Amino acid sequence: MRLGIFGGSFDPIHSQHVALICAAKRSLSLDRVVVVPSFVAPHKRLGAAAGGEDRLEMCKLALGGCDFAEVSDYELRSGGTSYSYLTCRHFREEFPDAELFFLVGADMLKDFFTWKCPEEIVRCVTVAACGRGERPDAGVHKKFRETFGEDFAEIPFTGEAVSSTDLRVMLAFGKTPEALDGGVCGYIRAHGLYTHAAIAPALSLEKEGRREHSFRVAKLACRRARSLGIEEGKALLAAALHDCAKSVPADDPRLAGCELPACVPEPVVHQYTGAYLAEHLFGITDKEILDAIRYHASGREDMTPLGKLIYLADLLEEGRSFPGVEDLRALFWQDLDRCLAESLRHQLAYLEEKGEPVYPLTRRAYAWLKAE
Repeated sequence: MRLGIFGGSFDPIHSQHVALICAAKRSLSLDRVVVVPSFVAPHKRLGAAAGGEDRLEMCKLALGGCDFAEVSDYELRSGGTSYSYLTCRHFREEFPDAELFFLVGADMLKDFFTWKCPEEIVRCVTVAACGRGERPDAGVHKKFRETFGEDFAEIPFTGEAVSSTDLRVMLAFGKTPEALDGGVCGYIRAHGLYTHAAIAPALSLEKEGRREHSFRVAKLACRRARSLGIEEGKALLAAALHDCAKSVPADDPRLAGCELPACVPEPVVHQYTGAYLAEHLFGITDKEILDAIRYHASGREDMTPLGKLIYLADLLEEGRSFPGVEDLRALFWQDLDRCLAESLRHQLAYLEEKGEPVYPLTRRAYAWLKAE
């Protein structure tokens, strides 16, 4: 028997996962493919956005039409960090006479050499690389042969690069991603996955264009969050609610009791009223999220990593256009503090050139970063 093993978070499983499985079956002449949702993937220590049982059920729904595929709860039952070498060892012991293939995305092969016990993986299975927006180059083949004494199999398939992070943000904003199976999407809606009770009512306060801006801010913030050690759920919630008061007038009864600091420029007011609504109308109690909303337009000294992220995501989301934005976007992925300092410097220079008032918090934020 020729058996393929495909592990991952599947958070959520999407069309390119299924397409990859089908391509692997054809290319490798597999009799069966076992899909193994992880408990906690080593590279995603902050945890999955959906629980293990939910991801298991979504995999079963997405693969319902593939009679050669099955879903295993091995890693979920095992608990702890889901190391691939343990999974490969398990299936080698369960199927001692089978020819086993371990399916990985071509993008992951560059880091394969740093995985825990990669030599154990190669001993138990044949590694098979499937395209996920790219194909492995000759250098990776050469390094693999030199390191392990054999090459990996390459599946002639290059699918679309679908981001699970983007899918989760889309779902949180009530959008229906084309990359999701209808049954999976229905399961997500029925079980309230990938969202928060505050998001829909907060977005209902915004005009359509502003909601799309908030969506773009959330995408950028969530894409960057994990590499900064920031919980994706916090980044999502702060981004989704950051402009919730933008269209709410000052005399709205929902703002009764909201007291503003002295001498707040009009363009900055909504950060304070937004934090007030987030706390008193939408029930957000996390101080870090509230502060990220409260200072997202002005910045301040002693900003938290989440506060820095939301400030920059608001400024640099893909719908923004101003001189120097592309340089700042590149810096955003390299060094968040440098990007924030440059962004504040840019903002101060712009306001001074226009003769507009500069909020003291913005000056203090820039001075604080320069002193770091």
